[in-house]
Amino acid sequence: MEKLDRFDVQILNELQADARLTNAELAQRVGLSAAPCWRRVRALEEAGYIKGYHAEIDRHRIGLGVLAFVRLDADRNTGESTRAMEEAIKKIPEIVSCHYISGAGTFEMQVVSSDLNSFSQFAREVLINLPNVKDIHTSFSLGEVKASSSWPLKQLKP
Repeated sequence: MEKLDRFDVQILNELQADARLTNAELAQRVGLSAAPCWRRVRALEEAGYIKGYHAEIDRHRIGLGVLAFVRLDADRNTGESTRAMEEAIKKIPEIVSCHYISGAGTFEMQVVSSDLNSFSQFAREVLINLPNVKDIHTSFSLGEVKASSSWPLKQLKP
């Protein structure tokens, strides 16, 4: 699947908005019959455009009231030490997002916790003890303005 047409882009938009649509509902929304719509969805999955389907869970409702943005500075930025750090980070469920960044710092992470005391303990016992950590810098979310799991797709329009 080299190029997406308008139906493919519409399918991606609709599934980002509601992945629980039945194939019949999706087909109707994008203007296709059920069989071609189903084939397109499968092709989008096989080509890696659709990586999976997930439930969006409210973190506050499950007791994760703290969202921290943590910049982690590495002591050394060698291939081996960075890979060790990456592997350790991947295993920690409280780190919900991590990016290798340019500028100041090595990694920028989003970390969730139930409260400030729990986060403080987590930072002292887990984050600072990750391999090759030089320093950590934390900012806390004071309120969410926008959070989206959907990507803009206007760049895909044929």
